[in-house]
Amino acid sequence: MEIISSADQGKTGIVARLKSVFGRLKAKAADVGKGMKKIGQDDPRIIVHSVKVALALTIVSLFYYFRPLYDGFGPSGMWAVLTVVVIFEFTVGATLSKALNRGLATFLAGSLGIGAEYLASLFGEKGEPIVLGFLVFLLAAASTFTRFFPHIKKKYDYGVLIFILTFSLVAVSGYRVEKIIELAHQRLSTIIIGGATCMIISIFLCPVWAGEELHNLIALNLEKLATFLEGFGGEYFANSEDGKSAALSKDDQSCLVGYRSILNTKATEESLANFAWWEPRHGQFRLRHPWKLYLKVAVLVRQCAYQIETLNGYINSELKGQGTSELETKIEEPCTRMSSESAKALKELASALKTMTHPSAADIHVQNCKTAVDDLKDALEAFTLGKSDLLEILPAVTVASILNDVSKCVQKIAESTHEISDLASFKRVNSMVAPDLKLQLLHRGSVKPIAAGGHVVIRVHQTSCSDSPEDTNSRAKKAMEV
Repeated sequence: MEIISSADQGKTGIVARLKSVFGRLKAKAADVGKGMKKIGQDDPRIIVHSVKVALALTIVSLFYYFRPLYDGFGPSGMWAVLTVVVIFEFTVGATLSKALNRGLATFLAGSLGIGAEYLASLFGEKGEPIVLGFLVFLLAAASTFTRFFPHIKKKYDYGVLIFILTFSLVAVSGYRVEKIIELAHQRLSTIIIGGATCMIISIFLCPVWAGEELHNLIALNLEKLATFLEGFGGEYFANSEDGKSAALSKDDQSCLVGYRSILNTKATEESLANFAWWEPRHGQFRLRHPWKLYLKVAVLVRQCAYQIETLNGYINSELKGQGTSELETKIEEPCTRMSSESAKALKELASALKTMTHPSAADIHVQNCKTAVDDLKDALEAFTLGKSDLLEILPAVTVASILNDVSKCVQKIAESTHEISDLASFKRVNSMVAPDLKLQLLHRGSVKPIAAGGHVVIRVHQTSCSDSPEDTNSRAKKAMEV
């Protein structure tokens, strides 16, 4: 009975371990499934891209499935499959870049390889391998050296790599293969077919344009900066008055730190700009769209994000005094206005990029920001240190200085965005006056041009503070009539 009992216990232990293993595998499979579902929900284009790659591979696989195609190309049909696997990328620009680089490099390297084989054959049976080896060494060394040129590395690095590979294969295999021209022709044809398949599917089936991705990324980064600056003034000076920051919800905190993703986007932006250079005209993006200026704006945005990272550290800084210092009271209004106007300008610039309209609406906010900077300078000049503790006012002075740098950076971003608008021919808004400027005109008076005998007569309707909103709206409508 003891032996049977021990055997039963052993079986029970094995079953328990197997259940535990299967339970862990099931849990891991569930986690993987949830992860895949989340990726698909976050960006459905990934699923579409997977289908596009599968479709391209299925099409080029016909070179092996159908006898007539296989008889025409033979084992070289495998190069079409390899080409699809290697060059099909997520964006159209990346796919075009690799396809054109691979096609041109294969053609050039194949031609030179055949020429090298013919040249080497002139030196006889003994001299041929020596000449081939020397040519392979020479071209491989020269091609590898060119890969270190910044311009070559940026746009043609993959092509140079394929050139080295193809030339070496053709030159070396030509020494043993008699029908070298036929072999080179088959490989080049299958590579062209594979590349053309990728380009056609990438362009005409749910395309993802690298230029559009860069365009939207820059606009999104501008909005992230604006979100932080919009809430910084009130949050910082609320901290000054209360001695501690007001409790923020998780959503508010995530919005305030959203700018941090900008700090690590340099590689992505440069890559997208490079791929956008290869793309044909699409939508509102012309063939020679000023992608370099987008990188200029991206650099300025990143500089602004680094400044904001420093500002964020002062929201809950322990260097600040427990109460509000005299200096903080004096600079609160201009600093809050600088932050608010900078945020409004960035939002207008982001909106202009999204809609591809001239960013004239941001000009008034940039000008208001400059005015706030002048007011801040006046406040700092009017302040006397007296008996104030230097350590107490140092954080406030630092924050004011950083805000000044941020406002200057916003002004540069606005100038660069205007350059993009002019070179890319963004459409101009029909409205003669920006909305905020119209609001100012309602308070200052209304201007109505009237043609009279070839001259222009300007009538100014003064609006008093006692006027009701209905009277103001009525006068505004009359004033805007021509």
